Amino acid sequence: MTTHALKEWAVAVDALEQGKTILLLRKGGIRDRGKSFSVAHRQVLLYPTYEHQQPHLLKAEYAHRVEPVPSGWHPPAVRIFAWADITHIFRVVEHDRIFALLPHHIWTLDFVTERLQWQPNSPLYVLLLRAYRLPRHHLIPYQRQYGGCKSWIELAESIELTSASPSLSESEYTDQVTRISRILKLDSDQVPFSLG
Repeated sequence: MTTHALKEWAVAVDALEQGKTILLLRKGGIRDRGKSFSVAHRQVLLYPTYEHQQPHLLKAEYAHRVEPVPSGWHPPAVRIFAWADITHIFRVVEHDRIFALLPHHIWTLDFVTERLQWQPNSPLYVLLLRAYRLPRHHLIPYQRQYGGCKSWIELAESIELTSASPSLSESEYTDQVTRISRILKLDSDQVPFSLG
């Protein structure tokens, strides 16, 4: 059981759940503690968000799945249908390595450029996640504390993680991790989990 959740664009949560990607790029939300990105929990529910999704920042395969919504909009309830094990975190400062990851995620070059330009002195974090489909969807009523530009939230109710099905087999996941690690080169700083 867990209440820990990672907020991410709904289209990205869907891609993780379907095994289309294992990679997220993060710098942290404006309201994150210290305004910097950190990971406090390895196993997290995937909480889909809608407010900042922009079709032009997504590859064609994903752009048509997004309808922009007004600032501050959220559904009255959010459907949680997957959780993820965050297996690797890389702190990357070399822009060429970030651009080389383009085939491994759902975003366009414009999205990557915007991320790099926002807080340009802060590193970009590459998260590798092994997603698991929950045996049933959980409809979570929206609460005010879930809103805002922050990466992590605590849900008011816990969700059972057992009996979930991995989106990718062990060998498929390991193969993607190996290919991404080669792009990042093993001398990149790997950020340890901060479980405090």
